Amino acid sequence: MIIRSCAVFCGSRFGNSPAYAEGATEIGTALAQHGITLVYGGGHVGLMGTVADAALKAGGKVIGVIPEFLHTREVMHKGVTQLEITPDMHTRKARMFELSDAYAIIPGGLGTFDELMEIMTWKQLGLHQGPIYIVNIDGWATSLVQTLNDAVDQGFAEPSARRLFTVVQDVPELMEHLSVSVPA
Repeated sequence: MIIRSCAVFCGSRFGNSPAYAEGATEIGTALAQHGITLVYGGGHVGLMGTVADAALKAGGKVIGVIPEFLHTREVMHKGVTQLEITPDMHTRKARMFELSDAYAIIPGGLGTFDELMEIMTWKQLGLHQGPIYIVNIDGWATSLVQTLNDAVDQGFAEPSARRLFTVVQDVPELMEHLSVSVPA
């Protein structure tokens, strides 16, 4: 399977470290330079807007998917290549799933965690085989990964759950993975 599109799940805020926005810029730029379509939440604020703007500036294709009720709250990005408005969050996530060959999780909050958990659950249930990458920019995901490991250690998930995702430390490492064909 060749990776032609990648969903990036991230925050609608910037977070407390400038490294987060730098990482979002780096991933948007890298996806565009590698000819990989960015699929993201459709907002023009926070890291979401940063990753989209970077991909567009680098000449990439960007597909935004945003639910109707968030189009003003997250300030819908009107400059993307393609913008889809969905009736609700569930439809948004399902549509992002349909449009993506791979999934990258960069810094974000509760919405980002929700998207990660759902896409991992779908993979566990065999609904997709796309790779899931947690990009640990500036160590933001260290405690998240520990929580996932704790679920296994405490008997709430099978040890195989650790194979549902791959932790990468930065965008160059992510791009090494995305640039290699993934077994179907």
